[in-house]
Amino acid sequence: MRLTVKIANKVKSIIKSIILSYPKKVQCNVCDWSGRHFLSDAWHEHIICPKCYSDIRHRLLFAAFKNIDDLLFEKIISSKKILHLAPEKIIRSIIKGKAGYYATADFLRRDCDFKINMSHMPEIENESFDVVIAFDVLEHVPDYQKALEEVHRILTLNGMGIFTVPQKDKLLVTYEDPDIVTAEDRVKHFGQEDHLRIFGDDFPINVESKGFTVTVVNESCFPEKLIKKHILFPPTLSRHPLATNYRKVFFSQKR
Repeated sequence: MRLTVKIANKVKSIIKSIILSYPKKVQCNVCDWSGRHFLSDAWHEHIICPKCYSDIRHRLLFAAFKNIDDLLFEKIISSKKILHLAPEKIIRSIIKGKAGYYATADFLRRDCDFKINMSHMPEIENESFDVVIAFDVLEHVPDYQKALEEVHRILTLNGMGIFTVPQKDKLLVTYEDPDIVTAEDRVKHFGQEDHLRIFGDDFPINVESKGFTVTVVNESCFPEKLIKKHILFPPTLSRHPLATNYRKVFFSQKR
């Protein structure tokens, strides 16, 4: 019995050594995990970090923070007043410790500082924050145009709204229909039961119409080596008709 256990432990040790010897092809630039590949989700293969669960949009954000001079973390985040809507755990843990003041908000969650509707935020005074972060939030908001106006209102002059939204590939104009109300129909038309629209290529134009200057960050902003290392673009394009294959982060500065 003892010999069998020793052999089994030896085999496990050998297998572990072999696995550890495999070349680590990818690295998460949010939590620094590295390995052979990321996990898959329902629509895309190998895009989710197994440690912090960052998606492409989060890694694009941190790629910008670390590599684009005008968008460096020290300039955008450090010592600033920040409001983070629908905060992701890993992003919150990194930003909170570096911001001058950091607050969170959500319409449903109880673990945030504010329970608010993004399109109507009377609890927040004019020009209260230097940065507002809203990743994949605007598709849930009944009036996203009003939400953009509210973000503009609460930002200081030259403050930054940082947005991501699901965008259907090659969709020129944002698609929404108030008659689509059932969960089943919303999945069919917008991709998720609680989505109220799916955005098109006109999103940055709509943001600029609300008083912002928009800088679009996508994989084309970075060298090929960095794209492959951090998976800033899907290794395999999804064939789902509503998939967002071409992720972007919209850095939107208040004019």
